[in-house]
Amino acid sequence: MQLRYAMTGMAVVLSLAGCQRTAYNDASYSAAPAPLTAQPVPSVQGGQLPPPGGSSQFPAAPATTAPMGGVQGGGAMAANGGGLDVTKESLVGSWRVNGSCDMFLTLTNLGSGSRGGTRGCVGELTAMGSWEVSGKQVLFKDRNGSQIGSVYKTADNAFSGQTSSGQPIALSR
Repeated sequence: MQLRYAMTGMAVVLSLAGCQRTAYNDASYSAAPAPLTAQPVPSVQGGQLPPPGGSSQFPAAPATTAPMGGVQGGGAMAANGGGLDVTKESLVGSWRVNGSCDMFLTLTNLGSGSRGGTRGCVGELTAMGSWEVSGKQVLFKDRNGSQIGSVYKTADNAFSGQTSSGQPIALSR
C-alpha cells in the first residue's frame, strides 16, 4: 500500500516539475516592443456608385428552355398530357441514377432552380449544378444554367428521361 502512495507522490512531483516559469534574464530584453514605422497610404477617392442591376459579375440568365419530348416511358406519357404530378419537396434527398451513381437534390436556391449534384456519374450529369420542376417535368441544369437533361415521374419513387445528348436517365430510391 505504501508503494502505491510513493508512486502517486512521484507522479505528482514529476508533473509539477514541468510547470516552471520561464523568464528572460538577458539584459537586452525590454518590456515593450519597438514601434512600427508608418507605411504610405494611397489617397481615398470619392464618387457615385453605379445603379443596381448595371454590370454584374454573374453570367446572364439562359434563354427559356423548351421541355424535351420524345422520351420513352414516362417522357412519352407526359408528352401526351399524362404523367404523374411532381412536387419539389418529394424530390429532395438522394437518388440512384441508372443503378450506378448518386444524385443529390436540395431546396437551397441556386439561380432559378435549386442546388443539386451527382457523385460517381459519367457524361453530362457530372456537370449538374441545379434542378427545377417545370409542370410534370424535372429539369437538370449545369452550373451555367443550361439544361442538360429532364425526367418525368413514372412511379412513387421512380423517374425516367434522358440527357440532352439522348442518354437515358432512370432515377430510383
